[in-house]
Amino acid sequence: MNLFDVYSLWDIEPVQAQGCRVWDSKGTEYLDLYGGHAVISIGHSHPRYVKAIQDQVEKIGFYSNSVQNSLQQELADKLGEQSGYPDYSLFLCNSGAEANENALKLASFHTGKKRVIAFNGAFHGRTSGAVAVTENPAIQAPFNKGHEVIFVPLNDIEGVGTEIRKGDVAAVIIEGILGVAGIFTPEPLFLQQLAFLCKNNDVILILDEIQSGYGRSGQFFAHQPAGIQPDLITMAKGMGNGFPISGLLISPRFEAKKGMLGTTFGGNHLACAAAIAVLDILKEESLVKNAEDMGNYLLRELSEIAGIREIRGRGLMLGIEFLPEFAAVRNRLLFESRIFTGGAKNNVMRLLPPLSISKSEIDIFITELKNKLI
Repeated sequence: MNLFDVYSLWDIEPVQAQGCRVWDSKGTEYLDLYGGHAVISIGHSHPRYVKAIQDQVEKIGFYSNSVQNSLQQELADKLGEQSGYPDYSLFLCNSGAEANENALKLASFHTGKKRVIAFNGAFHGRTSGAVAVTENPAIQAPFNKGHEVIFVPLNDIEGVGTEIRKGDVAAVIIEGILGVAGIFTPEPLFLQQLAFLCKNNDVILILDEIQSGYGRSGQFFAHQPAGIQPDLITMAKGMGNGFPISGLLISPRFEAKKGMLGTTFGGNHLACAAAIAVLDILKEESLVKNAEDMGNYLLRELSEIAGIREIRGRGLMLGIEFLPEFAAVRNRLLFESRIFTGGAKNNVMRLLPPLSISKSEIDIFITELKNKLI
């Protein structure tokens, strides 16, 4: 049997990892400044994280959600404390797309409406509902084109207001920082105006913090500097540090009803053990603060390098847009300097390293990048 060939793959097979370092099957060492699409939050193979999973495997790895699982409540308590949303409820699932799918369902259940506003360049996942609010024709299946979704430019509050005032909008969904689009951050004033419009027109505001959440921006969620409280917040990526888990934070305005949402694997014992370990390590090692500090250091160092057109983002979610003549710099960093980075549209390099990255590791990247831009 062959694998279904839908991914372009580098000829590199990672077989071991520790902190911000990865080793391939040939023994070559790499510096990881991408963390598998922002998945690695506390660093690869953190010993406390590994032990938490091993200990849980020895007890019970999985049982269905038809029975009590006290780890779910422990996770909810710690997440409420660290995120600043202790009065919200938590629904656990498996992936970011699934979290967004459930958020869209809740919005429709609550308002009785179907139309959704999303933003140009958005990426919210690959389930049918998530694809419908993702502006990428390459992954739009024919049956998604009937969805009632309108895309507007980021930070265009007048365009959003025009659509909302038609009275048939169930939800607005927006990323805390638009990642796949090339690291674009909604303006704080725009988020404040958006929250006001939604609140006053019975529209559910969904903040997709799947990539930008869990401390990556230097705060637990990227929307928090704007001082708003969305109705629904979706999370995944760094939530399990590589173990599949996602979640949906649900404001008190929603009433839970039996059977409203469901999942087979969501919130299983192993996933909860992984997620609890992540929260414990984030807190004890001050990794959210480290993301802020190292992000600021990166910004300062990058701002002094020629060949860069623009630097965007916050914390350890940064986008570097290069001049066209340096379009190959990402591949050169990988194959010549052994440094993993991410890519986006229009010569943009995405930096999404583990939140545990050190100053000395950033210095290695900066030195190698300067050498490639000469």
